[in-house]
Amino acid sequence: MRSWLILSLMLILPLSASEQVSDFVLEIRDTENSTIAQIPIIDRQWCLHWNHSVTGIAVEDCYRINDRQMLLNHSWQPDFAAGLGHVEGRGELSLHPEGGYLISHIDEPVPNNLLWLRVGSNRVAHTVHTGDTQLNLSALAAGQRVQILLITPQP
Repeated sequence: MRSWLILSLMLILPLSASEQVSDFVLEIRDTENSTIAQIPIIDRQWCLHWNHSVTGIAVEDCYRINDRQMLLNHSWQPDFAAGLGHVEGRGELSLHPEGGYLISHIDEPVPNNLLWLRVGSNRVAHTVHTGDTQLNLSALAAGQRVQILLITPQP
């Protein structure tokens, strides 16, 4: 456990002084419910970046916290590769200024503030981003199924 904690701290980059740390934390847990890493949420939002396992294109799913609930906010997909795309009635589809497609205003609650993820290899590079902070999940748990759990402050 101690080696996981040291590795997690080495993978988290320092925070910018202008960013605001909230009372919310993402906790990464393995299938045995053991904590692998924790990362404080900046400005009540975070993103999961990765490279598509088939095409290699960069994908970004972003979440926000509203009233202690984690919501899928938007997704940026440079291409509608295998498994990616827009579902009618789920967010608004538009072209992204940097290319590809932006699905915005999804506002889909994440049940129980818990997201399951099969972490990809280092080539896939599943990485949590919040503010200027990054946590490379692929370096911590490639090939493993993990929970990404939002820890909320006590009311």
